Amino acid sequence: ELTMNNAAALYFRDEFGLETETAAAIASIFGWMNLFARGLGGFLSDAANTRIGMRGRLLVQSTFLLLEGLLILLFANTKSLSGAIAVMVFFSLFVQAAEGSSYGIVPYIDPKFTGSISGIVGAGGNVGAVCFSLAFRQLDYYSAFVTMAACIIAASFLSVFVFIKGQSSLFYGKEERKEKSQAYADNSDTSHSFSSKEEENSSSDSLSRKYPGSPSSNTTNESFNSNDESFSSIEA
Repeated sequence: ELTMNNAAALYFRDEFGLETETAAAIASIFGWMNLFARGLGGFLSDAANTRIGMRGRLLVQSTFLLLEGLLILLFANTKSLSGAIAVMVFFSLFVQAAEGSSYGIVPYIDPKFTGSISGIVGAGGNVGAVCFSLAFRQLDYYSAFVTMAACIIAASFLSVFVFIKGQSSLFYGKEERKEKSQAYADNSDTSHSFSSKEEENSSSDSLSRKYPGSPSSNTTNESFNSNDESFSSIEA
């Protein structure tokens, strides 16, 4: 994102012969996509997490990164101004969405140090911007874009090796929280059944006291008599 914010205006000016003001106005579209695209990436990451857990978040991030890299290649090979603008819009969409999906993963890495991890992720983006800026200084536009695209496509496959404790990975592992939730639900059902039985017993006792001749009272008295007989036999 930072690299494109710096290079897009110069690219449109040099490759399409635009004035600096016009090229800068077109390049600003890339930044304007931040208004909704990053939030969209986070929303889709949350939706995937609801369905298949952390595997969904990793899958969304990998997909965005892969599409981002492919669109950079397409952008570098587009020779018309209108086509380049259209490709840049979709390329920017996936760049910002990938960022949103990345920050959807951050809180799960280590909840105690979420702020520190967020800072490291942000700093990593700045380091990448410096490296790609050097590529644009040393190489021609086409080679620089191809280099950036290759790095992003390669990064999209690195999600296979991401494993967060207690979460599923892209192809293996289980969600611990789901198992805990199922155990909690089972315990809740058991507690509910016990409480229901206790309520039934207490209601039977209250009815037997209030209505001595009722069937529940007779049943309760019979149970008490049987218990007394058993105790008498034991004493004997």
